[in-house]
Amino acid sequence: MIPADLPLNEAERLKVLNTYDVLDSLPEEDYDGITAIAASICGTPIALVSIIGKNKQWFKSHHGLAAKETPREFSFCAHSILNTDELFIINDATKDDRFANNPLTIGAPNVVFYAGAPLNSSEGFPLGTLCVIDNKPNALNKRQQQSLKLLAKQVVNLLELRKKNKELLKSSEEVHRLNSQLNEFSYRLSHDIKTPISGIKYLSEVIQMDYANKLDEEGRVLLNLISSRSSYLFSLVEGMLNFTKVTNAKIIFESFNFEELLERIKVSCRWEDTCETNYVGCNVLVKQSQVAFIQVFQNLFSNSIKFVGSAKAIISISLEIDSVSYKIIYKDNGFGIDKKYHKKVFDLFETLGSKNGTGIGLPTVSAILKRLGGSIQFQETKENGTGVLFSLTIPIIKN
Repeated sequence: MIPADLPLNEAERLKVLNTYDVLDSLPEEDYDGITAIAASICGTPIALVSIIGKNKQWFKSHHGLAAKETPREFSFCAHSILNTDELFIINDATKDDRFANNPLTIGAPNVVFYAGAPLNSSEGFPLGTLCVIDNKPNALNKRQQQSLKLLAKQVVNLLELRKKNKELLKSSEEVHRLNSQLNEFSYRLSHDIKTPISGIKYLSEVIQMDYANKLDEEGRVLLNLISSRSSYLFSLVEGMLNFTKVTNAKIIFESFNFEELLERIKVSCRWEDTCETNYVGCNVLVKQSQVAFIQVFQNLFSNSIKFVGSAKAIISISLEIDSVSYKIIYKDNGFGIDKKYHKKVFDLFETLGSKNGTGIGLPTVSAILKRLGGSIQFQETKENGTGVLFSLTIPIIKN
């Protein structure tokens, strides 16, 4: 027996092999299907997807063979990977000095005939082979040889897909980690800024109440500017804190009456006199996150009241339920949204041309619904562009 030499690029080959994370992985049907087809086409009892590690050859798929691995020094495939361009074929191992006394030839599984097609990585490194084995002398015709090569390419495609999936998972985990850090930073920053802004807002209100009449016209204008700007900053920071909280909070599902929840929002926010609500099909029990629903409709109500001017906000909400989701239509009588902003409605910090908005409310609604597996869409109204119409789809929680 003559063991195979190591490839000249063995260190680099092993490094590339490790990136596939395939050695000692669980069996997979896709590989088993290929080895079954290879054995059938080539007329052999055994077909293997063999991966050549540092000290062993390991079988990702082993059709017709119970063993999952063998020492590399006995491996026929270790010879095969030395030529990455051609099939490696041994018609009768008992007549070949390299294999005549090989333990795998003189003992189980009695490898006499061997044909291996190399599994080359995208960088050109041989990872192993797709091989077929018989316990008696044999040969492959041209059609069988071509089929074995094509099947080997399919194995490589599966290995490359496995590698890409692993890289995507790693990237996804890194993005999730960075997003978590960013959310934590945003929350801490907003929280730390909120206290001094709150103090400025309070002081400006005190000065307005107690000292406004002692200031000249220019002083009162500047004081009003300080007051309005501090109120805006306070709303912005409050919105950022809320956005960070609700998009990371634990979701708890429960049953609640939808219409009663909407009325509670109006009462708790003291909006009974500033908005009129009309409901269709809302007096029903729904099973979802009550906290999420409160945040969603509190933001929508607030927007409607804010952008109706001095008039009273008239809000219409209808609910339809199908087998899998709640379909909610939300409509108000506000100023509407200019067409040039229609594609930016749910972009964070996009104020849609308003000087009063923070650009956080609607993105918060969208983020909450995405966490629930739902969505919100903006639709144009038919009444001369006045008001807004939102279509919400939220999945039903059945268990």
